Amino acid sequence: MSLAPFLLKPWFSDRVWGRKSLKPWYDETGTTELVGEAWLTGPECVVETGELEGRAFKDVAKEFASGLGGGEFPLLVKILFPNEKLSVQVHPDDAQAQAMGQARGKTECWYVLEAEPGATVALGLKDGVTPDAVRASVADGSMESLLEWVRVSVGDMIFVDAGTVHAIGPGVVLLETQQTCDVTFRMYDYGRPRELHVERGLAVMKLKTRAGKVAPREMDGFTRLIEEQYFTVDLFELEAMEPAHVAMTGPGCLVGLEGTVVVITPGDEVELLPGQAVVVPAEWGEVIVEAEAGGAFVRCVG
Repeated sequence: MSLAPFLLKPWFSDRVWGRKSLKPWYDETGTTELVGEAWLTGPECVVETGELEGRAFKDVAKEFASGLGGGEFPLLVKILFPNEKLSVQVHPDDAQAQAMGQARGKTECWYVLEAEPGATVALGLKDGVTPDAVRASVADGSMESLLEWVRVSVGDMIFVDAGTVHAIGPGVVLLETQQTCDVTFRMYDYGRPRELHVERGLAVMKLKTRAGKVAPREMDGFTRLIEEQYFTVDLFELEAMEPAHVAMTGPGCLVGLEGTVVVITPGDEVELLPGQAVVVPAEWGEVIVEAEAGGAFVRCVG
């Protein structure tokens, strides 16, 4: 059975720092809890189109391992909706994660979809900060002062490699593309009554990383937002009824940002709205995407 591109239903994750409403991205979340993340390619997402409609993505990824990354889709794509500050946290790299029995580490990137004036994220530690200073700052509540805070605007792409101590402030909506791994060590949480993992975080954090803003590059028909070891993310902006030939170099997905776009393969079409993802198995070297009234989407390839 050849697996055609298919639409996934977003899976909404409760977070204490999240929001009641995710409009205009989503009309409903199916919960009255605060929602912080919409997982677009998460294992619990459900297929919404084609012969596999109704099945969990994790089961589809196992059954069609050759086309979807070897049994687990390599990229976890999310939209983050912080209404308050996220915890200060850090993720392990591949070697560290594998030593813990995990398949891989967590390197990620954030594409800024919305940003209020003055919105910031924290990317790494200031020069001269030591592990002992970090440990002491957690105890006395001063850890925010040790972080490099960076202002962000709509359209910024930010790279966050594994080992970077980081945090996200309120007033932004971010499209996150990451390795499929959910290992997070929470080092500081502004006094909220949640478990901290200070010593484990200290063990995997790096004093210097490559985290920071990434300059876009204009390519032939699209904008390259980031190209790293684990993922490449590209922005496509469509004029009305002007089809784009979108090459896929491996298993990946297309994420709708503006307008209604249609993903076309021989004998099949899938409609893609903002805040949704269409998964494209590896056997499809190219898909055609068009929009009746114009639109925008990103291509994420692992």
